[in-house]
Amino acid sequence: MVINMETMKAPLTPARETSPRNPPIHPLWLRITHWLNALAALIMMFSGWRIYDASPVFHNIVIPPSVTLGGWLGGALQWHFAAMWLLVFNGLVYLALNIASGRFVSKFFPLSPRDVLRDLIAALSGKLSHADLRQYNAVQKLAYLVIVIDLVVLVLSGLAIWKSVQFPLLRELMGGYDNARIVHFCAMAVMAAFVVVHVAMVALVPRSLLTMLRGR
Repeated sequence: MVINMETMKAPLTPARETSPRNPPIHPLWLRITHWLNALAALIMMFSGWRIYDASPVFHNIVIPPSVTLGGWLGGALQWHFAAMWLLVFNGLVYLALNIASGRFVSKFFPLSPRDVLRDLIAALSGKLSHADLRQYNAVQKLAYLVIVIDLVVLVLSGLAIWKSVQFPLLRELMGGYDNARIVHFCAMAVMAAFVVVHVAMVALVPRSLLTMLRGR
């Protein structure tokens, strides 16, 4: 009896390659700190408008009470200070983790005026690609860097107004108490403009909202 050894061999099938799971577009710590920062910034903006109306910096600019928070000056101040502490501490965690993880540099740099102009023209003409949400275009990079700086200016100018006597150097860097109020108002206006544009961009690319909610 002759046994064909070839028939005894089990057919060799290529092993299925197991690729490591793709990391999330936005890690959990980023999503948590992002939404807390957004919540704090919005509370500060709406309550800040009510505080502003009590003593306007520009008398020809009045914020409609229907879009303010707090109901009255005392209530608005309570909301404002509560959100301020959330923004300060959560913002520090956000910046620290971004820098320590290397995400800050990898996501926002390099950045050049030429890149910003190119992507801005592409965005205005409807030709800017959003296929890869892991990569920020130059306009996004600039916008996110501006809002980070703007929030820092908001906090510092707010401190110069709130604790003007305790922080005389900060007050003088702002050009005095009255100028600190102008800086604070202008920084708030920049934040409001960012929120409007950011929401519009999310509406145009709904996937970006999903990735910030579930990470991918």
